[in-house]
Amino acid sequence: MMYDFNSIEKKWQDYWAKNQTFKASNTSDKPKYYVLDMFPYPSGAGLHVGHPLGYIASDIYARYKRHKGFNVLHPQGYDSFGLPAEQYAIQTGQHPAVTTEANIKTYRRQLDQIGFSFDWSREVRTSNPEYYKWTQWIFIQLFESWYNNDSNKAEEIKTLVSKFEAEGNATVNAACDDDIEIFTAEEWNAFSEVEKQEILLKYRLTYLAETEVNWCPALGTVLANDEIVNGVSERGGHPVVRKKMTQWSMRISAYAERLLQGLDTIDWTDALKDIQKNWIGKSVGASVSFNVNGHDDVIDVFTTRPDTIFGVSFMTLAPEHELVSKITTAEQKADVEAYIEKTAKRSERDRMADVKTITGVFTGAYAEHPFTKEPIPIWIGDYVLASYGTGAVMAVPCGDQRDFDFAKHFGIPIPNIFDLSSIKGSSENSPPSEELEEAFTSKDNVKIANSDFLNGMNYKKASKRAIYELEQLGQGEGKTNYRLRDAVFSRQRYWGEPFPVYYVNGMPQMIEAEHLPIKLPEVEKYLPTEEGEPPLGRADVWAWDTEKCKVVSNELIDNETIHPLELNTMPGWAGSSWYFFRYMEEAANRDGVFASEEALKYWENVDLYIGGSEHATGHLLYSRFWVKLLKDRGFVNVEEPFKKLINQGMILGTSAFLYREENTNTYVSKGLIEGKNVLPIHVKVKYVNASDELDIEGLKNDSEFGEDYADAEFILEEGVYKVGRDVEKMSKSKYNVVNPDDIVVDYGADSLRLYEMFLGPLEQYKPWNTAGITGVHGFLKKLWKLFVNENGLKVTDTEPSKDNLKTLHKTIKKVEEDIENFSFNTSVSTFMIAVNELTAQKCTSKEILEPLLVLISPYAPHIAEELWEQLGHEGSISTVDFPKFEASHLVESSKKYPISFNGKMRFTLELPMDMPKDEIEKTVMAHEKTIAQLDGKTPKKIIVVPGKIVNIVG
Repeated sequence: MMYDFNSIEKKWQDYWAKNQTFKASNTSDKPKYYVLDMFPYPSGAGLHVGHPLGYIASDIYARYKRHKGFNVLHPQGYDSFGLPAEQYAIQTGQHPAVTTEANIKTYRRQLDQIGFSFDWSREVRTSNPEYYKWTQWIFIQLFESWYNNDSNKAEEIKTLVSKFEAEGNATVNAACDDDIEIFTAEEWNAFSEVEKQEILLKYRLTYLAETEVNWCPALGTVLANDEIVNGVSERGGHPVVRKKMTQWSMRISAYAERLLQGLDTIDWTDALKDIQKNWIGKSVGASVSFNVNGHDDVIDVFTTRPDTIFGVSFMTLAPEHELVSKITTAEQKADVEAYIEKTAKRSERDRMADVKTITGVFTGAYAEHPFTKEPIPIWIGDYVLASYGTGAVMAVPCGDQRDFDFAKHFGIPIPNIFDLSSIKGSSENSPPSEELEEAFTSKDNVKIANSDFLNGMNYKKASKRAIYELEQLGQGEGKTNYRLRDAVFSRQRYWGEPFPVYYVNGMPQMIEAEHLPIKLPEVEKYLPTEEGEPPLGRADVWAWDTEKCKVVSNELIDNETIHPLELNTMPGWAGSSWYFFRYMEEAANRDGVFASEEALKYWENVDLYIGGSEHATGHLLYSRFWVKLLKDRGFVNVEEPFKKLINQGMILGTSAFLYREENTNTYVSKGLIEGKNVLPIHVKVKYVNASDELDIEGLKNDSEFGEDYADAEFILEEGVYKVGRDVEKMSKSKYNVVNPDDIVVDYGADSLRLYEMFLGPLEQYKPWNTAGITGVHGFLKKLWKLFVNENGLKVTDTEPSKDNLKTLHKTIKKVEEDIENFSFNTSVSTFMIAVNELTAQKCTSKEILEPLLVLISPYAPHIAEELWEQLGHEGSISTVDFPKFEASHLVESSKKYPISFNGKMRFTLELPMDMPKDEIEKTVMAHEKTIAQLDGKTPKKIIVVPGKIVNIVG
């Protein structure tokens, strides 16, 4: 009987779908285990072989947990809003919903044919109104919340209003805007409704504010920092500029400390935790206020080294700082404006990364030193970011390398006041250059000018004293600062969640939850309007009727009962910040509930989360933020969404290159390019065989690029054209993508699953080589033959041998350890060894081969299901108990001793492990081979090491 993997896999995929084999229950008596993959975006290109890597790993673990007696939730869905679908819609005029639906169908077909044990009954799509209804609902909860620093959690906004009504805001300790003015209860109660709403916006956890954003004119939208690469948009490579816009923002900064502390409670790698810690960026130091000469304004700075205050010789503001235009002198205005325009074309990420380029402009203004009262020149420089700290720094060139370089470049005086110990504790933790060390290590420079109260102190004590003195002057205080900025939440896009917001007298109002969802309207085009409004500005029916509580025509807007709706949409991370809770609720029970109390109590949070490291900051931070908010407000009962998180590595493609002679249509084989001026050109890997030989005719007949090569000349070596090879990220643009559909057709899904695991450790990057899959495919054929021959099933009820049991139990032990440690690659090797050993042992014992199938089934479920059925079982193998390891089968009862004469082994002798040393000697000396070897001679010495060797010295 042949191993017909195509029909076997189709059969069992149909069986699983029909019987809903992997459907989880919310009322099971089994312990729960929730396994989740990071939300996939269904792109038009479909899956390539790199995409399933994490899915296969999570599926193995989910299947393993079912075998171990757990009620496993392993759901899947689609992050189906996003910019790619919108860009395609702009190019083709086709509605994003249409292309998204087509992409999802392709993804679903590809996922199903790889044999994943997903509970598809719980599928979610972020672009489904019944889903984003609850994203809108969460937005409303954020709007209706404020962060109480005293209780250290979010509370309903009405509790804040009660405080204002009773006592004003003087005693309110909240996470809020910096420009809060103190008012009494009497003043609050006398404020107009608009004034009250304006004040509350400064406290809400989501609020409107003018913000510096990354604006991409070509895409017509704001981009997050992680959507920009090398100063251009990740999508399309378009220029990005900094621009001020009124945007919705999320006050994630209120949760900075809890986001840090929460990392201690979850099982993530240290590397991933460090990325989050660095992004949050906690710093302890002081806030210092510098008065601006000739103005009533104050420049606030944050420093981790307040003891360096006497080393300040200039100040640097971010080009976007709100005071720049106000304090710049007339003489410097042109230079400053030109610099600001130039800087706006650089992203924050580029400015942070560029530590070598020194640029800046003097504003012409001066600040006053808090202690010496000396004038301090105020510059602007793009190494200071408006979104970090206060957007201003007090520059201490004798203690900070970047300040030193800036001062030296522009000829700014550098005061000599600190010794090397101060330099090495610099305000930005930047190590000093040799030049900086030399400038401040001579004895002449060791002095504390104008700072008697700091003299003789180490920098920690001096910092405390400096803070005290600043507080006495009313120009500073001790402060803990965080790099984490509030997250811009508006996008000028069409294909995203609409805000449940309308405007009355310019102030945002929330639509009541019972009227959600507010669905996306139809628009003629998916581009911003000619006036620069977002695409929703093109909608004709996009106004809110407060009496009928529905969306109506814009023509009816009267600003009395009918008002304009928000034109921005939510960012891509909105729907992916809570989707894991939606999976907890069974689809049949989702009407009218975000997730039921029973479902949330049973599943709690995700036990195992697997996905790419590209989400180390954005998605994971936002998800953790939203979960803490929902916990504070009593909607969920956990602080963290993901208990354990693993970042899978990447499967790389092996690209192929042709070598074209410059300015010709001639292509030179790789072995002949030396000394020639050639350009490497990517070519589709489908036209290259395992020996790196190009199928020239196939290339010329290619429907996409064939015409480019129709008249080309190919210079061959030994009758063939050899391509070049390189390992790169798998990408359509590099033509090195391998379609899993082709692998499944040629080798089967089980071969694909095994091979992806066999390539190397889950977390590492590894290159794909299709030729290598033949090895694991051959293993599956050998596994099949262990159970089946040309006459059918050959498994018997015979008693297993000692060697059979030893092979099985060492395999059980190793595979269980590997799965628990996520070392899936070594399990595949273990399976191969086991099948080889059992084949050599001619094992046909059902007692051995049945548990072997259970061990293999998480990795290669189709062949395991088929052989399980042939063994006479009904139903799926997926919930059969995992075999139990019995150590007794690995305990050796005998030892094969090497018997040596003068150090050279002549034969072996198997003896009981517990045989005493003298008995071993007697038995060996009485053996006929020993007698023959000695030939009547008496040995000088007999060395016996029990359990190891016997050496007879003549």
